[in-house]
Amino acid sequence: MQYRNLGDTDIQVSSICLGTMTFGDQNTEEEAHAQLDYAVAHGINFIDTAEMYPVPPKADTYSRTETIVGNWLKSQPRDKIILGGKVAGPRRGMHWIRNGPHSLDRDNIRAAIEGSLKRLQTDYIDVYQLHWPERNVPMFGQYQFDPANEYESGHYQQGSLKDWVSIQNQLETLAELVKEGKVRAIGLSNEQPWGVMEFLRTARQYDLPLVASLQNCYNLINRGMEFGMTEILYRENVSLLAYSPLAFGHLTGKYVDDPVALGRVTMFLGYAQRYKKPNVPPATVAYTHLARQHGMTPTQMALAFVYHRWFVTSTIIGATSMMQLMENIDAWDCQLSPELLKEIEQLHLRYMNPAP
Repeated sequence: MQYRNLGDTDIQVSSICLGTMTFGDQNTEEEAHAQLDYAVAHGINFIDTAEMYPVPPKADTYSRTETIVGNWLKSQPRDKIILGGKVAGPRRGMHWIRNGPHSLDRDNIRAAIEGSLKRLQTDYIDVYQLHWPERNVPMFGQYQFDPANEYESGHYQQGSLKDWVSIQNQLETLAELVKEGKVRAIGLSNEQPWGVMEFLRTARQYDLPLVASLQNCYNLINRGMEFGMTEILYRENVSLLAYSPLAFGHLTGKYVDDPVALGRVTMFLGYAQRYKKPNVPPATVAYTHLARQHGMTPTQMALAFVYHRWFVTSTIIGATSMMQLMENIDAWDCQLSPELLKEIEQLHLRYMNPAP
């Protein structure tokens, strides 16, 4: 395992991060604690969670994940664990989260972190992330920006769905949390290039906390990060926390072998629209066959590809069984040959980002 600084901070995170979005739905508390223990025993110090987890989000499971993680965390040496948390943003239809927040205003962010700290049984979160942007942007399988969905920039007013809280105001609230010791570093998630740069510009202009990390989707069939964002990561020293490296199981090959195999895609119908696009099936077939031709499992190839990209600081993995978790962690030791990487690029050119 390698350990890397998170952005410009002195926080060192393991190159693999354990995601927890299955805890409390697909995984019991006992199973979750076993995964956490195994991960830590194998050098992982970075645990990622969110107030809206588990996923898919539902009113009857909301916040279970944080409670499960908190019950484990209370018996750990807190300074040895790097904990990532996220505040849910507006406009996603989750009325059970703070009455369906219409914005990321001060009241909502503060209410969110107080609830998370209580459930996690800790005094602070190491990196606190905005789960998705406040403003109008394409997210979760959308890929086109539509000005028709634009909101007016400014201060959120009660009862108004048109105004979005300015980036300056969001940063000011996060700065309060940093000053109070409730947050060590801040991050973004599901963000676009303009947003990352505007958060950085605004922070520098008003002497507010700089974004340390960006948690975005990145895998063999979603390499949109490479179109402009990687230069930002490099020049601004923002750490990429890559999520969904196995593309909801599509890159494990299990749906190639059996289209109705048990997994989130078949268990939660209508979920993960990102992977319902027409070129996803032929691309996953091609990557599955390529891995096997080189004597690797599709999982090993897909994870090794993301693990060792120069711009990835930490890769967030998730599992519903210990066997999956073991394979995912062991894949760190897999090295992709120059020949295999070249063949991956040829497939990439043939199936360019089929799951944006």
